Amino acid sequence: MKEKVNQMLKDKLFLVMLVLGLLTMVAAAGIMTVQKGKNSANDPMLHMAEEENTPTEEALQMAGASDAREKTQEEDREETVGADAGENPNEGNDLLAEAKEQDGAAEAGAGKEAAHALALNFTESSPMVWPVRGNVLLDYSMDQTIYFPTLDQYKCNPGIVIQSDVSAPVAAPANARVTEVGVSDEIGNYVVLDLGNEYTAVCGQLKEISAAEGEYLEAGQTLGYVAEPTKYYSVEGVNVFFELKHKGETVDPLNHME
Repeated sequence: MKEKVNQMLKDKLFLVMLVLGLLTMVAAAGIMTVQKGKNSANDPMLHMAEEENTPTEEALQMAGASDAREKTQEEDREETVGADAGENPNEGNDLLAEAKEQDGAAEAGAGKEAAHALALNFTESSPMVWPVRGNVLLDYSMDQTIYFPTLDQYKCNPGIVIQSDVSAPVAAPANARVTEVGVSDEIGNYVVLDLGNEYTAVCGQLKEISAAEGEYLEAGQTLGYVAEPTKYYSVEGVNVFFELKHKGETVDPLNHME
C-alpha cells in the first residue's frame, strides 16, 4: 500500500514538473515576441528609410534661407529704384523710361556715320567740299539777273546749279548738323545744314535722303542722292541746287569751293 502511495506521489510530481515546464516555455516565447517588437521599433534601417522620405530640419532651414535671400534681393531692387526716384514716386518711372529711350536712340544711331557731335566752326575763309562734281549750269547772282532756260526769264539766283547724274551721291560740303529735311516745288527734296557761326547751306534736287534732322555729318559724308530735276529745271537737266547763307544773307558758294 505504501508503495502505491509513493508511486502516485511520483506521478503527481512528474505532472507538476511537466506543467511548470510548459508554462516556462510559453512565458519565454512571449518575452521573445515583445523584445522583437521593440527591436523593430529601434531598427536603424527603418529610420533611414523614413528619413529619406521626410524633409530634414537642415533642408527646411536651407529652403527658408533661399526664400529669405530672394526677398532680400527684391527689397534691394525696390530700395535702389526708390533711392533713384527720390521723394517723387513718378521719378523712378521717368528714369527707367529715359534709360529705355537712350538705349533705343543708341541702337537707332549705331549704323550712322559721324553720329557724335562735331565742332562746327565754319568761317569766311573755310573751304567747302563740292556736293557733286560737275559744271555750274547757273551761277550765283543776286546783284543782277541771269537767264533761266526752263522758265524762259531773267531773275536773280540765290545759289548755284551744278550739273550731275541721277543717283549720284551728294556729299555734305563741311562738318554740319542737319536742321531740316523738307520738300519744295522748285528745288524738290532738300536738306538744310548748320555749319556753325551762323552759316547755313541748302542742298536741293535730292532723293533717298539718308541724313536725319539733328544728325551730325562730316565733310564729304553722303547725305542723299541726285534726283530727276523738278519742272523748274527740266531744260537745264539733272542738277543739284546749292545755296550758302551767313546770318540769313546769301553768299556766293564758289568763294568757298575747293
